[in-house]
Amino acid sequence: MRNELGKTLLIIDDDKIFCDTIKSYLTKKGLEVFTAHSGGEGVDICSQKKIDVVLLDQKLPDGAGHSFCRSILKQNEETKIIFITAFPSFEGAVKAIKAGAHDYLSKPFDLEELNLEIERAFRTIELEKVEQLHQYKTDKESEETVLIGSRGGLAEIARLVDLAASSLDAPVLITGETGTGKNVAAKAIHYRSPLGKAPFISINCTTLPENLIEAELFGYEKGAFTGAAISRRGIFEMAEGGTLFLDEIGEMPLHLQSKLLSAIEDKKIKRIGSEAIIPVTVRIIAATCVDLETAIGKTFRKELYYRLSVIRIHIPPLRERSQDIPELCNYFLTKMSRGHKENISDSEIKELVHYDWPGNVRELRNILERALLLQKGSSIKPSEFLLRVSEQSSLKTAACVNPGNKITTLDEMEKNYIRCVLERLSNNYTRTAKILGISLSTLKRKINSYGLK
Repeated sequence: MRNELGKTLLIIDDDKIFCDTIKSYLTKKGLEVFTAHSGGEGVDICSQKKIDVVLLDQKLPDGAGHSFCRSILKQNEETKIIFITAFPSFEGAVKAIKAGAHDYLSKPFDLEELNLEIERAFRTIELEKVEQLHQYKTDKESEETVLIGSRGGLAEIARLVDLAASSLDAPVLITGETGTGKNVAAKAIHYRSPLGKAPFISINCTTLPENLIEAELFGYEKGAFTGAAISRRGIFEMAEGGTLFLDEIGEMPLHLQSKLLSAIEDKKIKRIGSEAIIPVTVRIIAATCVDLETAIGKTFRKELYYRLSVIRIHIPPLRERSQDIPELCNYFLTKMSRGHKENISDSEIKELVHYDWPGNVRELRNILERALLLQKGSSIKPSEFLLRVSEQSSLKTAACVNPGNKITTLDEMEKNYIRCVLERLSNNYTRTAKILGISLSTLKRKINSYGLK
């Protein structure tokens, strides 16, 4: 049974007194320690248990210590081998390093020196795990940058994505309704570019309170404001050398837009509470479901709009590219069922093609997932989960009805429409946001501003 910390160490040395001494010392340090008195015995232990660190002696009864390195690493390539050698046999240490040993110690050594070397080996293991997790995340995200419909309704979008990927520093503005796949396009630009191995940092401007957005973007120094107990880097610094994706940029407070513009133009930032200038090299991609051209001069700065839209990509709603639906269904179902072929009839596909898709590709994926989970029989029937066209039509019609058929302002029309949809859907915010084609945070903000709670 492994110790509480889960750290294991194996000593391979034919000197039993040495093994017992080291084992007693390291056990008190919280390690689970095993001992072996020959190379073959040590390899056997490694094949039966997950060993993190091995102390491997140079001279063993069944061969030179370095000759067992590859056999040990074959059992677990993450094991760190610390080769123990007498000074006259320095050549043996070199051979061990070439065979895969992590480091070496020359005899004689004191216990503190040994402890420092072991701690260094465990730190290396932890750093490698972090790197592996980062690489796994990067690989998974790069796999999710497939633009389904690049030969159909998204052919022009795919061309623009490749164009943006080839330009390393030009800002990109991606527009489109909620759920169309703006984040997928942003990731595709990043991972198809030479920056693909660099950080891709994403922030949704609607998910943070207004007073925290600046701190998230630019970071802050200790004591800069109440609660700033330590200094912290902002996402501009975290994304150094890579891409910063600002989702729902249309929701960014007006007073922060000028600071963002300065950071993009000057490639420099200042943390809150500091006067130090920090140079940053970051590729900016922004996305929004808001009509920024209409918002210019009201809620969005003209200078920032033109700076962001050096490359402009508009992703059409799914209802305008229904020819891509069969391909999307095949892609999502294959992914959800882990390669297993799911049956979906032509009549079901026809139903999906003729649906209006207020929630766009995100809604299609959710409905397919629901149909797969609740599948009855040999084929799935996602059409059973669609909001009927008649219900959508009644919602649209009802929103235009006013007492006395009076002509009202656009704000009043929007207020009535949102109230109508909320009533018909029993105040289901998530479903209402999908029908309206806006984000959940935008819906909540509008509900508050119109007093519809």
